[in-house]
Amino acid sequence: MTDPAARILVVDDDDDLRALIADFLGANGMNVSSAANGQEMDALMAERRFDLVVLDLMMPGEDGLSILRRLRKPGGPGVIMLSAMGEDTDRIIGLEVGADDYLAKPCNPRELLARVRAVLRRRTEQSGGAAGPVRRFGEWTLDIVERAISRPGQPAAPLTDAEFRTLNCFLDRPQRVLTRDQLIEHGKGLDSDVFDRAIDVTISRLRKKLGPGDPIRTVRNEGYMFTLKVIEE
Repeated sequence: MTDPAARILVVDDDDDLRALIADFLGANGMNVSSAANGQEMDALMAERRFDLVVLDLMMPGEDGLSILRRLRKPGGPGVIMLSAMGEDTDRIIGLEVGADDYLAKPCNPRELLARVRAVLRRRTEQSGGAAGPVRRFGEWTLDIVERAISRPGQPAAPLTDAEFRTLNCFLDRPQRVLTRDQLIEHGKGLDSDVFDRAIDVTISRLRKKLGPGDPIRTVRNEGYMFTLKVIEE
């Protein structure tokens, strides 16, 4: 069950839709605030911490993708993108930039509620369900609480929900070949729409954040393998 005090911020320039979403989520036990643009969002986030942001893609001024890039930092909120552009390419772009989930407009408020709960549930499980706050492999460190990866001499890189789940799948099964189907099954939430291309995009992002010498190897015609042993702390 989702924490009834979960703090949600709805950012959308459509006044009617923003009010509809805020009222519906509020009626379902969430603490909801709303903002019409990035500037109003920044003012609210300076005052309090939010667990998740429901973020419109197309807004005047600073658009949703630009805002999303700013939100992706260690300890930052989960993000669900909303957009009238529902094509697979638009969905992939949103996920690639770092959204935890993506929903096309117009959307059923009940579906949005289910996805909000799913993202919050996964983030809660991932921050508290591991053997310890840190997992180490080679020269890399995964901070479970901050959901960020680091290595000596480099700043920590925040991970999206999909990246975090996929990396933990590798860490739970090191030095084994994992098929795309296994990665999809382990990484998806009950309300998520995950497909092969999204897994490839997620792994590509992970490799970039891990940097040179990353331990994820492609096994031709089979899937991927994580080559290092894992130390729990």
